Amino acid sequence: KGVAIHRADCTNLSHMAAADPGRLIEVRWGDRTGDTRAAEAVYPIDVLIEAADRNGLLRDISEVFAKQKVNVTAVHTQSARDRSTAWMTFTVEVPDAARLAPVLAQVARVAGVRHARRK
Repeated sequence: KGVAIHRADCTNLSHMAAADPGRLIEVRWGDRTGDTRAAEAVYPIDVLIEAADRNGLLRDISEVFAKQKVNVTAVHTQSARDRSTAWMTFTVEVPDAARLAPVLAQVARVAGVRHARRK
């Protein structure tokens, strides 16, 4: 399988450490001095959005993430053939799921958005 890096609180890591401690090596991420997120670990979370398709929809939703200071690392969009509906998946970085709730509430207020939820 190769090398896998686990968070210190990962249950798989604790099971592996008990079963075969020789397989573990300690790793550290590079120096993040000056990075405003250095003290705050972030995790990728997929956000699913369904909305009435329209010009500017992607921009308006992206603007919410930017104003909320949530980093977007990936976006996938798809529109119905008749352009009535757009489905979007945003991969965002947040420190925990609780940080996502107010962001989703703001996304839900964007004109045309029908649903915004965590995957």
